[in-house]
Amino acid sequence: MGIVNVTPDSFSDGGKFAGPDAAVAHARRLAEEGAEIVDVGGQSTRPGATAVDEQEELRRVIPVIEKLAAIFKAPSGRSAKPVPLLSVDTFKPGVARAALQAGADIVNDVAAFQTGDEMWRAVGEFGAGYVLMHASGGAGTLLPSSLHEAAKTGDIVREVKDFFTKSLKKLNKFGTPADNVILDPGLGFGKSQEQNLRLLAAVGHFTTLGRPVLMGASRKSFLGRLTGAPINERLPESLACAILAVNAGAQMVRAHDVAETVRAIRVAEAILKKNNVALSSR
Repeated sequence: MGIVNVTPDSFSDGGKFAGPDAAVAHARRLAEEGAEIVDVGGQSTRPGATAVDEQEELRRVIPVIEKLAAIFKAPSGRSAKPVPLLSVDTFKPGVARAALQAGADIVNDVAAFQTGDEMWRAVGEFGAGYVLMHASGGAGTLLPSSLHEAAKTGDIVREVKDFFTKSLKKLNKFGTPADNVILDPGLGFGKSQEQNLRLLAAVGHFTTLGRPVLMGASRKSFLGRLTGAPINERLPESLACAILAVNAGAQMVRAHDVAETVRAIRVAEAILKKNNVALSSR
């Protein structure tokens, strides 16, 4: 999953792709580098981010999704590579609906089930894919800051798994079957340093739920606290997380640096396949 931030203030690349043309060009580049999903977001969710109203978020993301849908989904625009799916990164139901109407395939909801039922109704009505992400913040708010309120539990792995289990049942009631759902433990969202590391080490606990697990560690601050590297110099740290997550069973990785991540995972997967052959021949 390649990241396209159509924002002036995202923590890593804020302002680089704020215009529709720049965002579309970046998305096309990520697709060429191997992104199978392009995730377009118009609201920064970094700690301390300023909330934008629905109209502003729509102004940012809908032209980008419309243009990408026309490019990726038109027969004349297809290449030998698989056509990427389009994801909208939002916690506003109105933005999700408009994005799905404009051609998005997936809603990446960082405030899953914290803003009422309307988001889930929209996803169910469109039969869309849905990224169910765990965040520890308080329910009933649309402020990015609330997504980073500290988790109160002593067992973050159990909390996240219980959240997934309960939410999958609720989603089904709103018309979204488990087959349409991707699970995201929400690294960096209301998690302490220790909790982020525990979640990375516990990927296998979530794969037992039978749904694809998405891990999004790319360039996040907890990596910087481990090594001291600034935001745009955290590629080695991000690749380490991606490889270990895939080794533990994660099927999806959300990344800023798509080309490097794809190459690293290809090597890791080739080695893992040989390891499986060696184990089976014993």
